[in-house]
Amino acid sequence: MIRYINNNAQNIKIAYIGGGSKGWAWSLMSDLVSCRDMSGDVYLYDIDFDAAKKNEIIGNKFNFAEGAVSTWNYKACEKIDDALKCADFVIISIMPGTLDEMESDVHTPEKYGIYQSVGDTTGPGGILRAMRTLPMYEYIGEKIKEHCPGAWVISYTNPMSLCVKTLYRVFPEIKAFGCCHEVFGTQKLLCKVVEEMIGDKDINRSEIKVNPVSVNHFTWLTEATYKNINLFPYYKEFCEKYKDGYNESGKPLDDNWMNQAFSTLEKVKIDLFRKYGYIAAAGDRHLAEFCEGKTYLANPERVREMKFALTPVSYRRNDYKERFAKCERLLSGEEMPKLKQTGEEGVTQIRALLGLCDLVTNVNIPNIGQIPNLPTGAIVETNAVFRAGSLKPVFAGNVPSSIYPLVSRVCGQQEALSDAIAQRDVEKIFTVFINDPLVTCTVDEARKLFNEMCANTKKYLTMYNI
Repeated sequence: MIRYINNNAQNIKIAYIGGGSKGWAWSLMSDLVSCRDMSGDVYLYDIDFDAAKKNEIIGNKFNFAEGAVSTWNYKACEKIDDALKCADFVIISIMPGTLDEMESDVHTPEKYGIYQSVGDTTGPGGILRAMRTLPMYEYIGEKIKEHCPGAWVISYTNPMSLCVKTLYRVFPEIKAFGCCHEVFGTQKLLCKVVEEMIGDKDINRSEIKVNPVSVNHFTWLTEATYKNINLFPYYKEFCEKYKDGYNESGKPLDDNWMNQAFSTLEKVKIDLFRKYGYIAAAGDRHLAEFCEGKTYLANPERVREMKFALTPVSYRRNDYKERFAKCERLLSGEEMPKLKQTGEEGVTQIRALLGLCDLVTNVNIPNIGQIPNLPTGAIVETNAVFRAGSLKPVFAGNVPSSIYPLVSRVCGQQEALSDAIAQRDVEKIFTVFINDPLVTCTVDEARKLFNEMCANTKKYLTMYNI
């Protein structure tokens, strides 16, 4: 049971599903021990128990990192039931499959002229990933209902909207929300706009107040202010000035720049504002995948012209090798954990829900009217107010008419895919597949592609009649 002593919350139990992570888990560990008004236990569950056990050791080492101001005890669990039992908070961050499945998601469509810059939320890759992930989330949701029905549940897994939708489908009373940092990046870009167009310096993104209206990874801002100054006229001027891309460094870019996995000069974001008059609030790699397939992702040459990167799975394989090596160094003591500012808000959200602070930030939750012209119950991304034991959406208003056709199509596709996966109806899933804007091949080619992608990941699709 949580205890409060001198405005300090103690004995908190956090269950981390996917607790063998070699990346985000360490960021959470850093954020937790950097927070002086909370302490407790983190129970790590992962289908790879050995990975969770290693993070138990690493997590407990974080308590002794330079700058640590609180203590968190980590415990790996072989059973999800033990991790979830009586948890106050549940964090879900899982990878549905291996890099082999991701390789198929991202690169198999290239044989049919379909390119994806991320492949985890929409497009052919996002759809196959959803087919693998949502049954896992059904299981997790049922277990939460059984063991900790009153817990607050924070989901980080993509496809974000569909994962959160699944939790509410299997457990309607769940207190779950999805977190994404894409809007934060746009706030940081708006800080640069303020510095260049208004002249104020050293702006923190928290000073940029925004109104997100849409769905995850295709989020749009209908308002953006700084000290009650409307930033839209300044952003318009900024976009005209940098219509060929914003190179923050100002230094010439060499040929190697475009080979970097996350390269972008915000040209897609800028182009979308110039077309529609509203601020697209995700990274270019995500935004491009929600637009018609030939708009930004027609081929690698078009991607290069728009100055963002296709992130190959080969990059992720190399990154994983580096993470595994770091894990071994942390375990052996060759390297000690270091605290760093992650920029994530999960720990601040926990603090706010415990009554230790108030917070307004963007989250993904069911639409109960905060966006009136999107379907009730669809998972939408808007601001919400976090207070003690309370999460309330902020009324965001309608999706503006100029972008409504784009956003409503994405939302409708997500609703249809959620239903089709819930019913395990492969033909309905294929109907969503062929109507995705990135699927620009013929129906016959789309059928071949879909069948091939399903075959490549069949190990994780046993619940379907394929």
